[in-house]
Amino acid sequence: MKDTLVETTLRTLHRDAKKDYMRIGKGVVKSIFRPIQPADFEHAYLPISREQGESMRELIVVNNCKNVVEFGTSFGISTIYLADAVRQTGGRVVTTELLASKVAKAKMNVHEAGLGDYVEFLEGDAMLTLKSHDQPIDFLFLDGWKDLYLPLFQLLEPLLHSGSLIYADNMNMAGTQPYADYILGREDQYSSLPVDNGKAYVSRAC
Repeated sequence: MKDTLVETTLRTLHRDAKKDYMRIGKGVVKSIFRPIQPADFEHAYLPISREQGESMRELIVVNNCKNVVEFGTSFGISTIYLADAVRQTGGRVVTTELLASKVAKAKMNVHEAGLGDYVEFLEGDAMLTLKSHDQPIDFLFLDGWKDLYLPLFQLLEPLLHSGSLIYADNMNMAGTQPYADYILGREDQYSSLPVDNGKAYVSRAC
């Protein structure tokens, strides 16, 4: 049964996220004369879809995943789906976000959904904030800066176990190709399946 407070919060956030095309446009303008930077999208949600969120929530609950790590909090839409799932499994989400302003906004949204007790927020470069993470990972969600997918995955890979799930979004973007080559090239270690019309990949550690 879905939680009313969670669903109301998600509905509001998804509605506001539909205005992202204007926010993203402003970020792109800033990057005309230099490489794109995370700060260019400080005011953009860059969210997952409702379908993706519900799919991840179901994956976590059905597989009884307790220890969840998220790379890329943004304003916390995906974090709410993950936290609602671990609320049902008795687990916890550790989520990472580079920008302090987004962390503040995400915390507010997660608490508004009544899920603050299920989330630990790590602010800063995920390669540094997750370096000391030492808990086994049951579910890993990759949705941060695309060039970091592979190095971050390799940093956390020793914490995966047989049955661990990895959900990687935006696999249709060039920056994620090194990660795709890595995980799809290890069929003896990971079984992978494209979802969301190939936009994302779900992998299971063997």
